[in-house]
Amino acid sequence: MRLYLINPSNPLVTITRVKESRWNRYRVWKPLSLIVLAGLTPPEWEILVVDENLRIPDYETLPRPDLVGITAFTSQANRAYQLAAHFRGLGVPVVMGGIHATMCLDEALQHVDSVVTGEAEGVWPQVLEDARQNDLKRSYDGGLAEMKDVPLARHDLLATGYALGAIQTTRGCPLNCSFCSVTAFNGAKYRQRPIPDVVRELQSIREKHVLVVDDNLIGTRSDHIERAKELFRAMCRANLGKEWLAQATINFADDEELLALAAKAGCGGVFIGFESPTPEGLAELGKKFNLLKGREFRASVRRIQRHRILVVGSFIIGLDSDEPGIGRRIAETAAQYGLDNLNVLFLTPLPGTRLWDEMKAQDRVALDAFPEDWKYYTLTFPVARYKHLSLPGIIDEMLSCDRTFYSMPQIMRRVWGSVWQRRRPLITLLGNLSYRRNLQLNCAGYADFLQKQGARQARVSVS
Repeated sequence: MRLYLINPSNPLVTITRVKESRWNRYRVWKPLSLIVLAGLTPPEWEILVVDENLRIPDYETLPRPDLVGITAFTSQANRAYQLAAHFRGLGVPVVMGGIHATMCLDEALQHVDSVVTGEAEGVWPQVLEDARQNDLKRSYDGGLAEMKDVPLARHDLLATGYALGAIQTTRGCPLNCSFCSVTAFNGAKYRQRPIPDVVRELQSIREKHVLVVDDNLIGTRSDHIERAKELFRAMCRANLGKEWLAQATINFADDEELLALAAKAGCGGVFIGFESPTPEGLAELGKKFNLLKGREFRASVRRIQRHRILVVGSFIIGLDSDEPGIGRRIAETAAQYGLDNLNVLFLTPLPGTRLWDEMKAQDRVALDAFPEDWKYYTLTFPVARYKHLSLPGIIDEMLSCDRTFYSMPQIMRRVWGSVWQRRRPLITLLGNLSYRRNLQLNCAGYADFLQKQGARQARVSVS
């Protein structure tokens, strides 16, 4: 039996264009969910994992599979359906899973033979057995997996060419921010994999640099923090020789022992969601966690950086509280915090979020010709109607933000600060230049986007 597991591409995502900017190689993530499922697949199945973000094969020249499994974020859905149509045209059954299929079950069922909702580990063996018996059910509900049952991912099945390995150590988030579907998909309970399993999997990853894909590696409570410390101690004992990046909340800065252990275990950088420069914006997003204890963000960032850990900050443009000038304000706030890199996204209503429900009810989802328009739901295109910002206006704010933060004088100031503080100046330089290079790609993408939306509006007006 032959199984293809496919991670679809999205041609609009500039950060996967490695040929246009070689630094994008550091932003192409492994399709971890697929190689986790491969770890649950019986040996009688011959597995091919295809990551279209790395390379799109000529499917016509590949041997015919007996089953195709496709995962997809919302922005990949349209391509996923195209792939499903191709293989179903050959008489090959297609099963789809992931967050988009879970949140848009009825839509997905129109394009594939079977859908797995929720976390697939608990039902994947049954899916394979039913496929072998030619008895696939229309849907399977995986619910929330037992973390002890999550297998070691089959990293050996992926092609070389990735700059970063990938691993997941926890699932779930209790914060339930309005724009995020993690709580709806993975639950509000913070669940941890057994630490020995995490260490064994890290040892199996060939790449020296690893991305920890947890939505929040350290959690929010004291027992979560203690578990993170135990994990870091185990990583130190194993002498892995890995350098890793992770996502965390700002409370990462509150515990010096945690920071010291993370650095000793190989932490080279942390991605933190600051989301908005204003208390009104944080309240609007449900990100009240950032408002606790009257935190001084610049001091928090500095505490992390003192351990030679780089800090990348994320913000969102398009909140109801955002007015013209918000782009420059975000850039200046990020500089004030002392961030090493800045990643800004458009407020995007994704299926399964409270934001989606609110904007749908208010008729503020502007790009709604589905499934075709899903390709724009990358968080890098404005797909909604924003309260104080027009479509061209919000794009101008994004460009203003990036041009301000990634101006050459600002880049050199950050690099010099990194030299002065003895913390990774070369990585700081290369990371900033990568973002600056993608600004050029984004400008071309926005121009094309505005032209297409203008043409669409003209057609609507005529009809």
